[in-house]
Amino acid sequence: MLGRFIKGASEQQAVTKVEPLAVSPVAQPLSTAADLESHGDDFLTLKVEIHRHLIDRFNLTALESASKDEILNEIRPIVREFVRTRNVPLNARELDQLTSDTADEMLGLGPIEPLLKDDSITDILINTHKRVFIERRGIVEETPIRFRDEAHLLRVINKIVSAIGRRVDESSPMVDARLEDGSRVNIAVRPISVDGPLVSIRKFSKNPYSLERLMAFNSIRPPMIELLRIAVQARKSILVSGGTGSGKTTLLNALSSYIPSKERLITIEDAAELQLQQPHVGRLETRPPNVEGRGEVRQRELLKNALRMRPDRIIVGEVRGEEAFDMLQAMNTGHEGSMTTIHANTPRDAISRLEQMVGMAGMPMTHDSIRAQIASAIDIIVQTQRLSDGGRRVTSISELTGMEGNVVQLQEIYHFVRREVTADGKVIGDFRATGVRPRFAPEAATLGHHFANDAFNPQVAL
Repeated sequence: MLGRFIKGASEQQAVTKVEPLAVSPVAQPLSTAADLESHGDDFLTLKVEIHRHLIDRFNLTALESASKDEILNEIRPIVREFVRTRNVPLNARELDQLTSDTADEMLGLGPIEPLLKDDSITDILINTHKRVFIERRGIVEETPIRFRDEAHLLRVINKIVSAIGRRVDESSPMVDARLEDGSRVNIAVRPISVDGPLVSIRKFSKNPYSLERLMAFNSIRPPMIELLRIAVQARKSILVSGGTGSGKTTLLNALSSYIPSKERLITIEDAAELQLQQPHVGRLETRPPNVEGRGEVRQRELLKNALRMRPDRIIVGEVRGEEAFDMLQAMNTGHEGSMTTIHANTPRDAISRLEQMVGMAGMPMTHDSIRAQIASAIDIIVQTQRLSDGGRRVTSISELTGMEGNVVQLQEIYHFVRREVTADGKVIGDFRATGVRPRFAPEAATLGHHFANDAFNPQVAL
């Protein structure tokens, strides 16, 4: 059995020596597998060092066809000796758990497997085989994880793309994919990635955030939540605007939780991420062209098809192009309360971008008529932002109030005011009401939704 997986002497000599990582000793044995995981970075570092030690000894190509039991039999004595020589006090159950985790990593996506299992990590960013970064709690940091060489990283990449029937090579050097758990993956390889493969993984949240949970992170305040809850239940169409990584999809998912369970919802996304909790949900996902350039299904086609599926509301993960026209049409023709997101830095920029996207649809419409469509279709724009300290904030909630001349009118209801940045880089600020009461408040009242008397008082702290 050893001859099948262990490298020959010439192969092992060719491997670049990997220096051991510093693993902090554990004060006392941990009693459960959960305790191992809760020990955090020390245990992760130990697993990383074991994995690097093993990949220098094993034939990775042969491992791809091995079962977990075969790998366990091979690595168990190696892991036991590794832990013993480093004086890490683990009991038998903990050692078995560590060995099992290591086998899973060798069968899975190699050295990044423990990062995928860490729920505190939101993004994994691989810059060639030499450097791996993560985002945790809004802060990007480098990890000690490395791939053995570029070929090792390419093997992991091929494992990702082959699972969805795709390929990535010189003729097709970019690909979007999704892992089994729903995490989004973007891959770029040579020749467009000059220094070697680049992989970006946006992890799929197992427990979708609610607006109340976002409040615990100081991303939003209770009166703002109440405004958005009433807007959703009063069937106001909402556009969530923000930059990359600002929390647009997270917020969209949280907003959807206020939609009544009796409604039929259709979601349209490039990569299915939304986790709606209602019982009557249809999920549609775009499809890229195959290697022959055929079979592509775009968001615009899905939107047109969704209109034939009797939806009460349509939720589009993000509008990027000509499908914006069809989204506005849906909002204006009986699908009020629909929602989507857009990449833009301010609410006014979001309107300008929407106007440009509608123009891409090739319809014979003047700029004034496009703006009129936007003003009648969108009711609320929620602006999100990722701040310099990594925190996400809802920085503005604005209401569209119609047209004045040829300009779409906006009135801001709530905003975030930055006061200072501390010595350690933390952004300090306050959420404030502007004193403007939403124009849909009387309509909401007829439906039984009432705002607090001081909800929009700029003198009252949120």
